[in-house]
Amino acid sequence: MHTDSTEPVTRTSSGSATRARILGAANELFYSHGIRATSADRIIEKVGITKVTFYRHFRTKSELVVAYLEEQAAAERAWMQSVRREGDPVGTLRALAADIGTASCRPGFRGCAFINAASEFADPDDPVRRAVDAHRRWMREEFAEVAAEAGVSDVDSTSRQLMILRDGAMVNGYLDDPKPIDESLAAAFISVIGR
Repeated sequence: MHTDSTEPVTRTSSGSATRARILGAANELFYSHGIRATSADRIIEKVGITKVTFYRHFRTKSELVVAYLEEQAAAERAWMQSVRREGDPVGTLRALAADIGTASCRPGFRGCAFINAASEFADPDDPVRRAVDAHRRWMREEFAEVAAEAGVSDVDSTSRQLMILRDGAMVNGYLDDPKPIDESLAAAFISVIGR
C-alpha cells in the first residue's frame, strides 16, 4: 500500500471535482431533457468517465437526482434569502417577482426544476419526491415569514396562495410569453397580502 501523505488529498480533490462534473452534467441534462429521459449512460458519456467512477460517486440514479435537487434547493434558498428585505414584505415580493420574470426570459428556461421533478415522480415515498416536498415546505415557510411581516391574519393560507402564484408564474414563463410575468406576479403577490 502506498503511504504518500499527499495521495488522499489529491484523490479527495479529484473526487470532488468529478462529483461536481457529474452534477453539472446532470443539472444540464435533467433540466433540458427531463430526469427519466436522461440515462446514467448519457451523463457518463457527457462527463467522459467510466461507469465505475460514476457509481463510486452515486450508487443509483435516484441518489444523483436527489443530489441534483438538493443543489437546486441550495441555490434557490440562497437566491430567496438574497432578495429578502426584512421589514418590507412588498419590496421582498416585488424582488421575487422581478427575478422570476427575469429567469423566465432566459434562453432554455423550462420552468421550475422541482415542479418538473414532481411531474416525473408521483410516488410521495420516492426519495426524489421527498426532496421536492422538503424544498417546497421550506419555500412555503419563507412565504409565511413574508406574510407575517405583512401582518396578514391567516399566514398559512396566505403562504399557500403566494406559493400557488409562484408556481403558476414558473409554468406560465415556460408555456407563454414570459416578459409580462414580473409585473403580473408582483401585482398578484401584493393583492394576496392586501397591500
